[in-house]
Amino acid sequence: MKPVILLVDDEDTIRMFLEKTIKDEGYEALTAANGEQALELTRSELPDLILLDLKLPDMNGIEVLQKIKEDLPEACVIMLTAFGDIETAVSAIKKGAFDFVSKPVNLEQLLLAIEKGLNSQKLSRELFQLRRRVKIDFDNKYIPGESPKMKEIYDIVKTVAKSDTTTVLIQGESGTGKEMIANMIHKYSPRHDKPFLDINCASLPEELLESELFGHEKGAFTDAKNQKVGLLELANKGTLFLDEIGEMSLTIQVKLLRVLEKMSFRKVGGTKDIHVSVRIISATNRDLEAEVASRNFREDLYYRLKVIPINIPPLRERKEEVFILLKHFISIYNKQFNKDFRDIDDDAYEALMAYPWPGNIRELKNVIERIVLLEEDNILKLEHLPESIKIDGSEGTRRSIADKIELLLSRPFGEEGIPFEEIIRSVEKKLIDKAMHESNNNQSKASRILRLNRDKLRYRLKNFEQNMEE
Repeated sequence: MKPVILLVDDEDTIRMFLEKTIKDEGYEALTAANGEQALELTRSELPDLILLDLKLPDMNGIEVLQKIKEDLPEACVIMLTAFGDIETAVSAIKKGAFDFVSKPVNLEQLLLAIEKGLNSQKLSRELFQLRRRVKIDFDNKYIPGESPKMKEIYDIVKTVAKSDTTTVLIQGESGTGKEMIANMIHKYSPRHDKPFLDINCASLPEELLESELFGHEKGAFTDAKNQKVGLLELANKGTLFLDEIGEMSLTIQVKLLRVLEKMSFRKVGGTKDIHVSVRIISATNRDLEAEVASRNFREDLYYRLKVIPINIPPLRERKEEVFILLKHFISIYNKQFNKDFRDIDDDAYEALMAYPWPGNIRELKNVIERIVLLEEDNILKLEHLPESIKIDGSEGTRRSIADKIELLLSRPFGEEGIPFEEIIRSVEKKLIDKAMHESNNNQSKASRILRLNRDKLRYRLKNFEQNMEE
């Protein structure tokens, strides 16, 4: 998106000339002929930079600057001043102006000041973004996903990201990676170099959540001693991620619906409409359709939010990813804690694969972090695991043969290989034992159950007996 520059000057010829110059340089231009118009456009359009003449017909530039800074403390303002007003311009910088340019305007000097101002704005926003957003960074890599379902989701993410306005509703249990998906959509979108801000709607009471989202005017409520800029303004031209949106009150839902319909809102206690361009991505672990049916969530907002629905399956439904995630997190925490875990023994592996992971990826990550940090070893063993996982692991030893084979096939065989003949003999013995039990040790009936030639059955039974004697 092109940076938007607001030009404030009461002289028509200067204003028109500078407007053309700004547009020729590839920027979008807004113009105002007086202070009142400038304040109105600043509040409604949130320009990236403001060129402000020091002398205006209705109020002086310093007064306009102060009011702009009250509304938007982070606003970048460059003062335009006659040569004799240099001292006043220096005073303006002390009051928050970024720079000043003397009249008659030297275009090269002006364009250089604009470039510096916009770069300063970009760095400020990036710093704010780094401070505010929930960090989704596992060794600067996204969490790998190898299951067919996750590959399908990643394909959807890359497609959806190309449309930078379409709303996305991400649904899934806690810990499945909803924040990561939201961040990926932003990363691949045309808004990737703009702010990505987030808020957990369940973490704040209604009044504070409303203030965080929309901002408030000074005196809007008892503790509103200063004006506050909300996340919707701060995320302008970027992405706002609303986590746990199912916890949002009906009152705030109405205001959010207006944002989605008109891309405008009013601060708490405000009377002026503020226009923004923000992509809204939301997430929930609730069944929003059920919430709509029980009238806890607005139906119109629900359909506005879920233009593109993404449902993330829990980890227990994509067990083929557990081993990949194990290696991923071990590698991360080896580097972080200067450790050397190289492998997972079979008992630990079976227990980890058998466990249902109710906390999903987040729980798995926390378990591996604790083990790598606390244990002095280079092999992850069953004894390192929490008791709850060990119990599920011991239950797993009684799983079906098919499950055990699936477990075996879900991990690489490695250089050490697998005991192929031992596995085949074990499977054969269990099948024959069951057939003999069901046939009351009648070999003819057992061979029919197994659809196996009777002589072959006798041969195998004899081998089993010999192995037992040995």
